[in-house]
Amino acid sequence: MWEPNDLERQRLEKLERIREQGINPYPPRVKRTHTISEAIGAYEAAEAAARAAEGSGEAPAPIPFTVTGRLTAHRPPGKSSWGHIEDGTGRVQIWLRVNEVGEETQALFNDQIDLFDFVEVEGTMMRTRRGEVTVLAQSFRPIAKALSPLPVVKERRLEDGRVERYGGFTDPEERYRQRYADLAVNPAVREVFRIRAQTISALRRFLDSEGFLEVETPILQPIYGGAAARPFVTHHNQLRQDLFLRISFELYLKRLMVGMYEAVCEIGRDFRNEGVSRKHNPEFTQIEWYKAYIDYNGVMDITERMLAFVAEDVHGTTTITFQGQPIDLAPPWQRLTLRDAILERTGIDYTRYPDAPSLAAVMREKGKRPSPDSTWGKLVDSLLGTDVEPYLIQPTFIIDYPRDISPLAKMKPDDPTHVERFEFFIGGLEMGNAFTEINDPLDQEQRFIDMGRLYSADDEEAHPVDEDYLRAMRYGMPPNGGFGMGVDRLVMLMADRPNIREVLLFPHLRSREDEE
Repeated sequence: MWEPNDLERQRLEKLERIREQGINPYPPRVKRTHTISEAIGAYEAAEAAARAAEGSGEAPAPIPFTVTGRLTAHRPPGKSSWGHIEDGTGRVQIWLRVNEVGEETQALFNDQIDLFDFVEVEGTMMRTRRGEVTVLAQSFRPIAKALSPLPVVKERRLEDGRVERYGGFTDPEERYRQRYADLAVNPAVREVFRIRAQTISALRRFLDSEGFLEVETPILQPIYGGAAARPFVTHHNQLRQDLFLRISFELYLKRLMVGMYEAVCEIGRDFRNEGVSRKHNPEFTQIEWYKAYIDYNGVMDITERMLAFVAEDVHGTTTITFQGQPIDLAPPWQRLTLRDAILERTGIDYTRYPDAPSLAAVMREKGKRPSPDSTWGKLVDSLLGTDVEPYLIQPTFIIDYPRDISPLAKMKPDDPTHVERFEFFIGGLEMGNAFTEINDPLDQEQRFIDMGRLYSADDEEAHPVDEDYLRAMRYGMPPNGGFGMGVDRLVMLMADRPNIREVLLFPHLRSREDEE
């Protein structure tokens, strides 16, 4: 149960006094004729028209407006009171004078209204002597009383001219726990999620222009697949069936290739029961697409153009800045084989060590600490993650991965130990994964069997055999290339945020009990 503090008790008392005056502090309807930005724009247009018509520079004729918003500044000195209100479009000054609004409303504003209350102001626009556009109120009323004060971020100018910010959330994690309050007081945070929405919109428009059909596939799946990841498990009571939250869209999207769709895509949520870090959240947004009659080279071409399109749409240029590093997303991007990338950074040619014990031994010789339980493929992947990935700042395709860690990719014709797979990296982050997809059902079945041998029976990252997917493949699947990318990481780049929690409205956090 809520136990109000002293400030909250004061606000509760004011709430009761407002009600005693016969005013509903949470009315069922409000009157708003303009957003704040619309009202300011209309006034400034009227100003310009008046100057053009008369040449005198005099203020235009009064135009009535009703605006609403949260009170972000409150200066109630007496019979003439000032404040600022803010909505989702802008901020404007308000001015209440007892001659216009009456003594009761003036007293209401001065004595019962608090910072962060939502209010409705009806009046005319004017410009003060200092040049600030202001609403001269004719009427005023509260429309949502804020019972708890927001954690205000304040600014003060230091002697050397720098601006220091203080107050607000002192614990960064509290910003994530109370994202609603974080958004209310931090315009920069609101901008991050506008960038997120614009990024996803740009992805959709690009794929639509390329002829992709956007579809929806099951989130609850009887067999999980499409990635090496631990799933979340749930249970359907009526069907008496265990189900899995999907870890990937892949196997369902590729079923649709069998059904004669030549280009399909999906943007949605995936779930992986794994660790939380600055790059990982158990629930995340993924984009996947598959296109018939192209290989991984064709996928690379689309990938370059897609991300350049997004950057142009969001920032007006293909050059972005991420953590102080300028990054140019314009094609063409650098391409390196996985073997060359690891050899260049570590001096280890993993192809010379074809099993886990020999590869782990040479890694230890190089001063590394390989996990004793890792498969050979996981050891290779760890070399990529620790020794190569952090240095890939400019967009780079790392191509041609070992067959053992790529159960859904087609083998290279000249090298049966490697497959036509790439991952791409930007800003030191792994962004996505893509293949020339297997369309041979017998090869795919054998890959599933081979992968099963590499994992212990209780390893939850093992890739289960999906018999229905194999059945679909036997009807005939066209040659195709596939692509998957974490949208959250793309937003990290577009918004220049180093932590995935900064681009998720409600990231997953430990419970308070676990922290104690």
